Amino acid sequence: MALRAALLKSIWYAFTSLDTEDSGKVSKSQLKVLSHNLHSVLRIPHDPVALERHFSDDDDGPVSSQGYMPYLNQFILDKVIEGTFVKEEVDELCWTLSSKKNYRSDAQRVLSNQDAMRLWCLFNFLADDRYPLTLVPEEAEYLLRKISSVMPVELTCVELEEFLSQDAVQKDGLSVWSFLDVVNAAAVSRGLDAESIGVAVEKVYREMVGNVLKEGYLWKKGHLRRNWTERWFCLKPGSLSYFISEDCKDCKGVIEVDQNCCVEVLSDRDGKRCMFCVKTLNKTFEISAPDSRQRQEWITAIQTALRLSADGRVSLHEELKERRRELREERERRRTLRAEETRRLRELQGEREEQLAELELLKEAQRQAQASMQQEEQRRRSQHEELQKTLQRQLQEAQEARANLRAEVAVRDLEAEHQQRRIRELEDLHRRLQEALEQQIRARQEEETYRYTQTRLLAEEEEKVKSLLTLQEDQEEQLQQTQREKQELLQEMEKKSQALEEAQHQLDKVRASRRRVDQDIAAAQRKLRQASTSVKHWNVQMNRLMHPIGPGERRASSSNLLAPPVRIPSVSESESRPPQKPNSIQCENMDCSDNENNEPTDAEAE
Repeated sequence: MALRAALLKSIWYAFTSLDTEDSGKVSKSQLKVLSHNLHSVLRIPHDPVALERHFSDDDDGPVSSQGYMPYLNQFILDKVIEGTFVKEEVDELCWTLSSKKNYRSDAQRVLSNQDAMRLWCLFNFLADDRYPLTLVPEEAEYLLRKISSVMPVELTCVELEEFLSQDAVQKDGLSVWSFLDVVNAAAVSRGLDAESIGVAVEKVYREMVGNVLKEGYLWKKGHLRRNWTERWFCLKPGSLSYFISEDCKDCKGVIEVDQNCCVEVLSDRDGKRCMFCVKTLNKTFEISAPDSRQRQEWITAIQTALRLSADGRVSLHEELKERRRELREERERRRTLRAEETRRLRELQGEREEQLAELELLKEAQRQAQASMQQEEQRRRSQHEELQKTLQRQLQEAQEARANLRAEVAVRDLEAEHQQRRIRELEDLHRRLQEALEQQIRARQEEETYRYTQTRLLAEEEEKVKSLLTLQEDQEEQLQQTQREKQELLQEMEKKSQALEEAQHQLDKVRASRRRVDQDIAAAQRKLRQASTSVKHWNVQMNRLMHPIGPGERRASSSNLLAPPVRIPSVSESESRPPQKPNSIQCENMDCSDNENNEPTDAEAE
């Protein structure tokens, strides 16, 4: 699958180069030439009849890319056998066709055609399998740094950085032709020659496309003569080849690097230092490196080749590319999650602002309610003061009436005791009224305590809101703890709401107690009115008994002008006859007094 994808990338460039009008269609004659060349370089028998049969319904017009892809897959790519052709020849064919249209050497371009083709191959190797082929800015920067690391002069490509920072490049990616133009401009600005760039490009090309993990001169001990010979070693996943020279033309042997192979460090002997050995099932190859650093690098590279062989991989940079792609995807996911979390935080902030506005409204309503309660309290206090004054006045009047009764009715001990009992009841009633007033005052104090508690709870809630605002700033650095802090905040708010509900419940209880006290006061007032009515009634009876009117007597004062003459009955008659009803005038006076006393005060009416 990897070979098929790599071939498709190169063939895509060749096909698009034949589309001179950029219409997505290529004529049948051009496809015939392209197919014949692909069959030649891929070492596949050419069948010209298959192409004619495939496009038999479209003889006159151009052939689209969708129409050519089934033929390419069925008659070319499905017949490709790995190892029967040279991949570099396919790349050279496709580069030749595409460079004629898109890349032409001129005086301002430092890269040679060979170096440009190798950069084109490196670009295709790092590009994703999405068409049109583009390279993400991170991979372009990685490739440039890779080339710069093997050059004697570091290539600081300011043009490439400026180009990569563009929005279009960040969104759509970088094309290979733009990448080559920017590399040429950077080489010209740094004053680099084509030879130094060519050496660096070739080394990176052999490492990434040719899968060369490491290469260089090492000393190898022979198996027959046991002498030391300097060879050029080339390490790839699965094999360690050694040649006479670095042109890699005369191969002297290949060491299979698989699960049956291992590498070990050897001690210095035979005049050689920095030695290590590569052991296989049949042979042990003793090798000497120029220095200890080179030996460690070779051992690490061979261990990497063993790991790739054990994992079934044929390219280290394929694995590194996959890792970089996964890291990019992970960064993109984190960026998306961060944006989503930022959006959620903004929504939470909006909700908190709404909650703060609601709290302000609740506070304003509470202040208004408190002001109205204060006014109501002042009104009730004034009513209680008036009621107390009235009770004191009535008590004084009762005391005066009692004194008059003692002075006037000394002989009527029974009536005096009855009046004293009434006065004691009044005093007891006054005491109960005082106790009721004290209970109401205590209820008011408890209400003030509950109100203070509610105010304190609101202040604590406000402090919690401030702490939440502080937590919002910390949430940018602790995104993983945001959910738990939100849950704690919700629990605290629920606790505060429960506390407010409990305070409201206590306030309702205090109000109910206050209503009961008001009812007790009203009942006491009714009893007091009944007692006053009874006192006045007995006063009238005593006046009648103390000042009897005889027959034929004239009234002594103007107050008795309206009273009719009354005969004094004898003792026997008074005992035998039932008690007479009071006359109408007295009844009217009594009714009037009763009506005056029975008129409810403002406080009772309320």
